[in-house]
Amino acid sequence: MTVKVASDWLNSCSGCEISIVDMGERLLDVLKVAQFVHLPALMDHKYFGQRGDGKHIDIPEADVGILSGGLRNKEHVEVAEAFRDKCKIIIALGTCATHGGIPTLANAYTNQEIFKRYYSTETTDRPEAFPDQGLPPLLEYCQALDEKIAVDIYLPGCPPHPDHVFAALVALVEGRQPKLPEKSVCDTCPTRREGKGSVKQIRRFLQAPEYGGAGEPLDRMRCLLEQGFLCMGPVTRAGCGGDGIVPRCVSARVPCRGCYGPVQPKGNQRLDMLNALASNGIAIESLPESASMLRFSGAHGRLKPAGAMK
Repeated sequence: MTVKVASDWLNSCSGCEISIVDMGERLLDVLKVAQFVHLPALMDHKYFGQRGDGKHIDIPEADVGILSGGLRNKEHVEVAEAFRDKCKIIIALGTCATHGGIPTLANAYTNQEIFKRYYSTETTDRPEAFPDQGLPPLLEYCQALDEKIAVDIYLPGCPPHPDHVFAALVALVEGRQPKLPEKSVCDTCPTRREGKGSVKQIRRFLQAPEYGGAGEPLDRMRCLLEQGFLCMGPVTRAGCGGDGIVPRCVSARVPCRGCYGPVQPKGNQRLDMLNALASNGIAIESLPESASMLRFSGAHGRLKPAGAMK
């Protein structure tokens, strides 16, 4: 049995495609049973035909469509809709596709505000002349895939771990639903916890946390949140460590930043984290800001310009 796969990147950085390549030799096993019919990162296949004379975006029919990146302009939407029309199963690959990812931090500003900041200078003869020739119009906000098309399988991560990409592809070839981690980062974190009440304020991660030094096991280091550093582990889905599970950031003695998105698909990392801090007696007014709690999940209307929040 050969499974036809189409893949494309939208509003993304190509990190998810690199994660596919990072499967290493396992990719050769996938290629034995999967035929990639569209993959701009690795093969030449034009949207409008090889000569560019087509009138509509043409995506080959496929059993599985893998889309990374969110939706920022009308071309992204057109490509996503073409994938939905031609593919039996749609996989949202990476947190940009599942929850908007880092690009949705731009949702805190209007398009006009963004243009004015980056294309207007004191030396410009036409300060309001923004690029518009040959460019697809921007959407009002950066969106996740499922805000425009139906998504069948979600593979979050910035980027998703190669173990999970491989497991998902194998599951689809075998005709079963992929199974992903459902716990939080905290549930898989081996650091030592001493309980509530020991921290009253949160501080920026501007200095190294307290731990015994290089080579000391993680279970000897105290929880970073209990050390007063903002760690998004309580409200972030586990999985960044792959089959090994141990969170990558914490392995490097760095607080979790939330790259796998909320534990529950429709969770709100910002609201859930503020509630977690408050319930532990931590003064949330000690936070310099809270918008960055949505740095990976600002789609679905979670992050909006200040004026739109009123």
